[in-house]
Amino acid sequence: MIRATSLTLRRGPKVLLDDTDFVINPGERVGIVGKNGAGKSTLFALLQGRLDADAGTLSMPGGWRIASVDQEISDNSNPAREFVIDGDTHLRQLQTERAQTLDSDGHRIAELESALVEADAWSAPSRAEQLLAGLGFTPQQWMQPVNSFSGGWQMRLALARALMAPSDLLLLDEPTNHLDLDAMLWLERWLAAYEGTVLLISHDTEFLDAVAKIILHFDHAKLIRYRGGYEDFLEQRAERLRQTRLAHDRQSKETERLQGFIDRFKAKATKAKQAQSRVKALARMEKLAPLQAESGIDIRIPSPVSMPDPLLVLDHVSTGYIDGVSEPRLILKDVQLLVRGGSRIGVLGVNGAGKSTLIKTLADQLPVLAGERRASKGLEIGYFAQHQLDMLDLESTPLQHLVRIAPQAREQELRNYLGGFGFSGDTVNNLVAPMSGGEKARLALSLIVWQKPNLLLLDEPSNHLDVDTREALAAALAEFSGSVLIVSHDRHLLRTTVDNFWIVADGQVTEFDGDLEDYREWLNNRSANLRTQARNDSASNGNSEATAIDRKAQRRHEAEERQRLAVLRKPLDSKIKKIEVDMEKADQRLSALDALMADPDFYNDETRNERVKLLAEHGELSKKHSDLEMQWLELHEELETVLAN
Repeated sequence: MIRATSLTLRRGPKVLLDDTDFVINPGERVGIVGKNGAGKSTLFALLQGRLDADAGTLSMPGGWRIASVDQEISDNSNPAREFVIDGDTHLRQLQTERAQTLDSDGHRIAELESALVEADAWSAPSRAEQLLAGLGFTPQQWMQPVNSFSGGWQMRLALARALMAPSDLLLLDEPTNHLDLDAMLWLERWLAAYEGTVLLISHDTEFLDAVAKIILHFDHAKLIRYRGGYEDFLEQRAERLRQTRLAHDRQSKETERLQGFIDRFKAKATKAKQAQSRVKALARMEKLAPLQAESGIDIRIPSPVSMPDPLLVLDHVSTGYIDGVSEPRLILKDVQLLVRGGSRIGVLGVNGAGKSTLIKTLADQLPVLAGERRASKGLEIGYFAQHQLDMLDLESTPLQHLVRIAPQAREQELRNYLGGFGFSGDTVNNLVAPMSGGEKARLALSLIVWQKPNLLLLDEPSNHLDVDTREALAAALAEFSGSVLIVSHDRHLLRTTVDNFWIVADGQVTEFDGDLEDYREWLNNRSANLRTQARNDSASNGNSEATAIDRKAQRRHEAEERQRLAVLRKPLDSKIKKIEVDMEKADQRLSALDALMADPDFYNDETRNERVKLLAEHGELSKKHSDLEMQWLELHEELETVLAN
């Protein structure tokens, strides 16, 4: 196990941990949470032996193998698959020694061959390919050089390389930053099957909740251990804060404000599946109110001055990129969409499908190559993309940035506004240059929404943001009265802020009549269809030797094959049927609970005790349903493999 005793850890003059104790047991999946700068990455460096504790001890089994993701990849021209296999350094050492051993040394060759078998050398290429496929690489990319990929895709390669390494302790620092939703779901399943100990830092709360079974929270220079996932941690910590009555007045005020908003939303929510999903996400805000009050971040997005309807129309638009040399590279074709006033839309699709291209076209950042983009008079767009951080003046302060766009405003008004984005007191006069990515993202957002846009176009706005800021942003977007289009792999942010979804796929943009659970199934079906199509294409290109086979022998072979498959699939079908029955029971109870939670009387003070019990039951059932759904997906994948072979 990992055991810390009287551990003290500093970074410069700042005390990150002060005389703290904690234990991590073998095989546990532990989420490490805390504000930006609390010391999460520094703790990882300590575990890796890259720095020493200032006092106390941190011990772990001496033979443990530690794997982590390299944050920087040097210029590397090796094929992607070989780069991933390089993560298994022990295997590579054996292969190198075997290649250098003379044939005359038969005894040593025998030892090395045995060691290579034990290290699964012969399955290494297929294991690397499985990791690459799971993280979104196509077979055509497996042998491309590493330096031919963009920075985000190189980080996926670094993650695959870490997962390839045999390990007892896996350290993952923001592993989902460059992943789309289907790759995140694959990683969740991979980590669930991993037999070692996992320590995970992530600002994606749904990913953290799906993976972690223990939470260690940096809290006033201590590491406090909580049992359960992230949602369990929120409930336990919120109750702890209530019991100590920390910042009681602010908590009560924030709870009352959020509760009023939830009640108003429920009163006008439709019965659409997406809206009901959002009702449940917003109900979660009630228990978060004390945590948000404590965080000191209270983002408020000003209401727009006007709200034309429709705001923006894409009429048979084709768009893409022009380099001035070759023909235009079309990404999206014949797109016909309408952005209504007050609409709240989440944009879904795998990496590279064209989500950012769509947002840039709507923001008038990309030229329309065919068709027409029609903007209503009075349209005011607030566009946030990753390059927004690069446009900040590193030698200026947050206050100076805001003064430039609001020279007539009083300084105290600007200070109060920046305070809501976490820049309080003297921090408004700190230079931007040394700020973290999260602080820069907060500043960029504050500058965008100051302009009172009526259409927010947000491309991964929560990247770099810590959990507290993500929650504050989700609450602010939920209350924003303008229109929102958002691209994000943060499922909680999507659940809380959007009512409808668009899917970008195969060069098209279509409305999606479903929620994120339906999208998970859509991804699964799409992957299965693509695999079937690939097998059919391969079969159609092969030689038609079957026509020469004796028909009687062929029928006998087909009958034997059907019998073999029936034997293999029977236990899987049985498990799938049982899970579907359990899921149906959970669905029925969740529907009943949702109906209760949709009733404003459910939130009266007189029903508090009953409400706490029912909310706890709802949380447990939701987690159970999610676990059953994951098992169902895994069994179907196993069944698909059986049928494919």
